[in-house]
Amino acid sequence: MTGPVIETARLTLRPPAMEDFPRWAEMMADPETAKFIGGPQPAEAAWRGFMTMAGAWSLTGVAMFSLIERDTGLWLGRIGPWTPLGWPGAEVGWALHPDAQGRGYAAEAATAAIDYAFDALGWTEVIHCIDPDNRPSQRLAERLGSRNLGPTRLPPPFDAARVDRWGQGREAWRARAGR
Repeated sequence: MTGPVIETARLTLRPPAMEDFPRWAEMMADPETAKFIGGPQPAEAAWRGFMTMAGAWSLTGVAMFSLIERDTGLWLGRIGPWTPLGWPGAEVGWALHPDAQGRGYAAEAATAAIDYAFDALGWTEVIHCIDPDNRPSQRLAERLGSRNLGPTRLPPPFDAARVDRWGQGREAWRARAGR
């Protein structure tokens, strides 16, 4: 898979590779982790989501990165720019494997992904679609400087999900971050 590779102090963000799938499937099977991203899935359904991300990279050049711990090479989650058909905006989204949560990886990776969306992709706004009950993702969005812009609707098959649209514009991101 070809595509951008972004390095941070502790992480590598790159397009998905086949060796990422076992941990992707573990993440998607975990009831608590998958609760707000479509619910727990068997490996067969997780495979389709994984292939969707890889295909989006291949066809559009935009999809979530695999998040890799630099020191160990361990797959930690998925994070990055995402623009599915009918989505309520250009999103930088995230989901971390259960054993990667609570270590600051999401904030570090999301910062790099938002920089990439604004600087390389030329986006003028980023959003985050967050379930109103998902306090950890809301706290991350707040930490990134995003604010709750109110309820929004996702396209099928996610149209029954309750989701708030969080986000911010490029100029606010740059001013806040001193970029």
